[in-house]
Parts: sequence; structure tokens; C-alpha cells
Amino acid sequence: MADTAMTSPGNTSPGNAVTRSTKDLTRAAVSGWLGTAMEFMDFQLYSLAAAIVFNQIFFPGVSPAIALIAAMATYGVGYVARLAGAVYFGRMGDRIGRRKVLFLTIALMGVSTTLIGVLPTYQMIGITAPILLVVLRLVQGFGAGAEIAGATVMLAEYAPVKRRGLVASLVSLGTNSGTLAASALWALLLVVLSEEQLLAWGWRVPFLLSFVLMIFAVWIRRNVKESPVFEARPDVVDGVAMTRAEVKEAEAAPVLEAALAQRKGKAFFLALALRFGQAGNSGLVQTFLVGYIATSLAMDRALPTEAIMWGSIAGFATVPLVGMLGDRFGRRAMYTVLSLATIAFAFPMMLLITSGSTAALLLGMIAGLNLGVLGLFALESVTMAELFGARTRFTQLALSKEIGGILATAIGPVIAASLTAATGSWWPIAAMLIVYSTITLVAARMAPETRGRDLVQLEDAA
Repeated sequence: MADTAMTSPGNTSPGNAVTRSTKDLTRAAVSGWLGTAMEFMDFQLYSLAAAIVFNQIFFPGVSPAIALIAAMATYGVGYVARLAGAVYFGRMGDRIGRRKVLFLTIALMGVSTTLIGVLPTYQMIGITAPILLVVLRLVQGFGAGAEIAGATVMLAEYAPVKRRGLVASLVSLGTNSGTLAASALWALLLVVLSEEQLLAWGWRVPFLLSFVLMIFAVWIRRNVKESPVFEARPDVVDGVAMTRAEVKEAEAAPVLEAALAQRKGKAFFLALALRFGQAGNSGLVQTFLVGYIATSLAMDRALPTEAIMWGSIAGFATVPLVGMLGDRFGRRAMYTVLSLATIAFAFPMMLLITSGSTAALLLGMIAGLNLGVLGLFALESVTMAELFGARTRFTQLALSKEIGGILATAIGPVIAASLTAATGSWWPIAAMLIVYSTITLVAARMAPETRGRDLVQLEDAA
């Protein structure tokens, strides 16, 4: 690829343009893709393990339904730590830049995930085993709390304005790559290992392999330059954002103070609601249904992991297509189409999954994953970045993602497990998919169209 120069992608003011080459863009894109792939590989490894084996390894001696709920709860605690990480690293990223924070977050995630692979089991050390599991899950979540937000911000701020949706969707491809790798690893283990081998040592293999990806991702990030939008911000001097006191003394104080005085909140709650559909649907389709199919439906445990694997492969076409369509027709239009499609498909999807047919189950999960999770994620990657002003973009984006994750992805599987156990039916799963997607649909209709927005602006879009 030619190493040609280009100006800051979000800046329409030539006087503040920051030069970046296409090689810089490529490095940033690969870095964002790898880091997000690692985050989602780590979390998908954990979610699949929680659904398939952790109930037996760390929570033995209770009924299968209670063990599944306990395993889902350990999955959920990581989202509490993600919120803390979003606050800590988000503020750091807005203050000193995106690049430094992304270097720290990927190291935290990789180390904690690798250590999960060497944990002793409940049989070895008793109650200390699940306690250590929760501790490592908390550390993993603390690092992950700002990883995807930082990668999203970095790619959106690097991307050419007319291709911002497509370039930013690479973050979603990273999630897809991580989900695919984790699902493929688990599918392979379930096929080649016996039940005894899987519980004895096989479950450790995916966690230990994630260490290789971490080393490669850290190496790539050492060579990535800072976001051109961050460097072009009028409130950044020598690579550090000015405090409010410094802003008041600056020559451009009237311009900066007008931006900083904007009343915050509307853009944040819109972003939170947009996040709700994707996050909630993801927790149900990619986490809860895996355990539900294996335990409540008593079907082959390899089937849901195989479905997620094939759905992730299909996502390599879905994600860039949705990104391009968002660039062509706007963010609001695509949100409307995908949300309505997910709402309409919720009950048919569950009928397919519970029909007893392997082919129907695969079709239902693949379609549900691409419509309600990956398609919405491709839009979310750019829309949430465009909603926020440059001074607090990292923090607000990270918080809206993680609060949405806590309210929908983390709590959702626990609620679904409780409702299906209480009702003895699958209909609560379909109902929850409809509720999540409706919240996102309403937010999309209320939000302004953000396509083509100047990302150097300090004000929020709403």
C-alpha cells in the first residue's frame, strides 16, 4: 500500500489538520481489530466455558439449573469491573491520548485471561477456586472496560469521513474474529475430547492460547501513532488536554468555554439506549442460549457453539456491508431496519431453535446473531463515536457501552435463566429480544443523523 499522506479524517478546518499516512491508518486498523478480537475472544472463551463446563468445575454439588445460574453470575461480575475500567481509562484516554491507554488495557486483559487457564478447580482447593475465578474475571473486565471503546474511538477518528462507517466497522469484525476463534476452539475441544478429558484439562487450552494473541497485539500497538483528531483538538497542548482552569486562561477561551458549557446528558442516554439492543441480544444469543440448548433442551453441546462459529463467519460479510450501507443511507435508517428485523424474527428464531431440528437450530442462531448482534454492532461502532464531542468522547463512549453491558448483557442471561426455569418455556427469551431491540429502535428515531460529522468538535451532537 502506498504510504500517501492524508489529513485528519474528522477535521474540516485545514488550519488544524494533522497529517497521517495510509500506512498509519492501516496500523491503527490492525491494532483496533486485534485488540477487540482479543477482548471478545477472552470474553467469549469465558462465556462458553461458563455455559458448558464451569458449572461442573467450579460449582459442583448443586442442581444443573442452579449451577448454570451461578456460572452466568460469574460471567456477569466482569461487567461491573468493566464499568470501573471505563471510568478510569476513559478519563485517562481523553486526557493524555488514546494510544497509551490502549497499550495498558490489552496487557491487563491478556494476563488475566491466561491466568484463568492455570486456576485450580473446586475439587482441588474448594471455595477458594470460584473466588479466584471471580478475581481474575474482575481484572479481565477492568482492562476490557476501555478496550473496545478506545479501539472504536481510534478507528473513527482515523477514518476518512466518507468511509467512516466502513472503517469503524473493523472494530465489529474484531469482535467477530474473537467470537469465531473462541467458538471454533470450543467446538474442536467438544469434538475431539471426551467428557473426562474436557473437565480434567481440556477447558484450560483456549485460555492459555490467548497469550499468543496478546503478545502479537502488544507488538502492533507499539508502532501506532496517536489519533489525529486528539492531536487536532483545540484544548490539547503538547499531547495533554487542558484542565478547565487552563481553558479559562487560554487565548481561545470564548470558543472553548462555549463548547465545554454545553449541557451534557442527552447524547449519553441516546447512546446507552442504542447500545441496549446489541448488548442485550448478544448476551442472550451468544451466552445464554449456549447453556440453555445444552441443559434445558438436552441437545448436543457442540451445536450452539457450531452455530455461533458459522454465524461469525457470515458476519465477515454482514459487518462491512452494514458499515457501507450506513455510510450510504445514514445511521438512523440502518438502525431502524435492523431493529425492526430483529423484533420480527424473535419468535420465529426461538421456534426454529426449539424445533428439534439441527438445521433449523443452526439457521435460527446464525440469522439472529447477524441481525440482532453483529449488524447492530457495525452501526454502533461509528454512531456512538459520532454522538460525542472530542473532549469527552472516550469517557462517554466507554461508560455508555459498559453501563449498557451491565444492564443488558451481564444481567440478561441471569434473568433469562431465572425466567425460563420458572416458566418452563422459551418464550421469555423471545420477549427479551423484542424489548431490547425496541429500546434501540426508539433511540434511533430520537437521535440526530451523525453521518459526516466533524469529530474534532468538542460539543456532543445532541
